[in-house]
Amino acid sequence: MFKMINRYFFLFNVFLCFITINIKSSFSNILDITTPAKQVMIYDHEANEVLFEKNADDLMKPASMAKVMTAYIVFDRIKDNSLNMLDTFLVSDKAWRMGGSRSFLELNTNVSIKDLLLGLIVQSGNDAAVVLAEGISGDEEAFAREMNRYAEIMGMNNTYFTNSTGWPHPELQTTSRDLVILTKRIIQDFPILYKLFEEKIFTYNKIKQSNRNPLLYTMNGADGLKTGHTNESGYGLIGSVNRNDRRVTVVINGLNSKKKRTFESKRLFNIVFRETALLSLFNEQNSLVRANVWLGKQSAVDLIAKKPFKKIVSPLEFNKTKIKAEWMDPIAAPIRKGDVIGSVYISIPGKKAIKEDLISAQNINKMSSLVRVKSILKFLLYGDIVDK
Repeated sequence: MFKMINRYFFLFNVFLCFITINIKSSFSNILDITTPAKQVMIYDHEANEVLFEKNADDLMKPASMAKVMTAYIVFDRIKDNSLNMLDTFLVSDKAWRMGGSRSFLELNTNVSIKDLLLGLIVQSGNDAAVVLAEGISGDEEAFAREMNRYAEIMGMNNTYFTNSTGWPHPELQTTSRDLVILTKRIIQDFPILYKLFEEKIFTYNKIKQSNRNPLLYTMNGADGLKTGHTNESGYGLIGSVNRNDRRVTVVINGLNSKKKRTFESKRLFNIVFRETALLSLFNEQNSLVRANVWLGKQSAVDLIAKKPFKKIVSPLEFNKTKIKAEWMDPIAAPIRKGDVIGSVYISIPGKKAIKEDLISAQNINKMSSLVRVKSILKFLLYGDIVDK
């Protein structure tokens, strides 16, 4: 007889059989965080979920964190082959005279794109940023317009760039939310070039400088991105950590010392990875169940989840989550790969069950007419639903 089949899976058993699960969680619902930073956003890339935010849409000054957009535009030119790492740009008088952090480029020399990028990213060189801006757009004002065009395309709706460096300017502004958008895009769009943000040391003109990002030296999995500081902005940082196939980005700003910036960024990352979990199911699209088929050329069909599922939960919720698969058994042929056959219910304690589609993993054709008649008669006489 045809009947509805319910099959329950405890998360622990499912984990052993066919899925990979990582650790991480939802700050805004689970953790009570206080932080002295004026603006904060914590974002989980895998779950595409904001874990915590404080004044995330308040306007702020990015300082040298603006250089991430400068790097993005250079990366984009390299990707479309209009630039390569061996191309050179001339160091202008304006670039040579730039104050603040510097790569110590020499006036009227030609510097490779690779060295300029390392100067920009590792040394936070204002001179390197201006050389790149002038080399790409002719002058820094035109490059700032290009930065704003990219920001608009990305949906950085509260950002306005005035220069390539983040140098103080009355109209320069961004938000921690917009910097998360930029971070997500540069990691996603340029996975190879992004590795430049991991470099800890760069020597140019016989001057050795260390990366100003403190996370690179003390935080397991840290691979970016950029610090920033001006008197107006305070101390800020965009930090990203990729640990156990799970990436989290933290943007903080408005702290009153370099020491507090280091301490607070590390503290927030440690809270995330200690107190939260990423429930990640069905990534490999393995068979969840093998269902009986009625009047098909094969007697059974594999059922899989239609798409991967990712959700931030607490460790307690993770341990008590269970999964139920439900379908009508047997399934009448013909069956096409991708047909919705049933449902998968993910039950997280204290939350409404989440329903996902259960689909066929294969095509199953009908039996020939003669064999179908034989199977139907066998069912009527003996109650067998499939021809074994």
